[in-house]
Amino acid sequence: MAIKKQYLKSKPVCKVTFSVPAEEAKSVAVVGSFNEWNTEATELKKLKNGTFKGTVDLESDNSYEFRYVVDGTYVNDEQADAYAWNDFAAAENGVLNL
Repeated sequence: MAIKKQYLKSKPVCKVTFSVPAEEAKSVAVVGSFNEWNTEATELKKLKNGTFKGTVDLESDNSYEFRYVVDGTYVNDEQADAYAWNDFAAAENGVLNL
């Protein structure tokens, strides 16, 4: 899994690209505090090489909690900037610091 951050000079926005290698998966989405944990809001597109990829514009100078949903199973990204415990899910969420 990979996270790429591209900061825009013209406005306080960071383009964050999420890449998830999941050849066998049917669907992958990224959910988090930036989209109200809505599993349908940010679905990633499957590329020919089996990687799911998508870009989200997020406000800079913020932290966001997030996870991936791979075929209905929540998964963390090992490249997250940090991890935060979530009592609601009884699991850790990845943290993205922009």
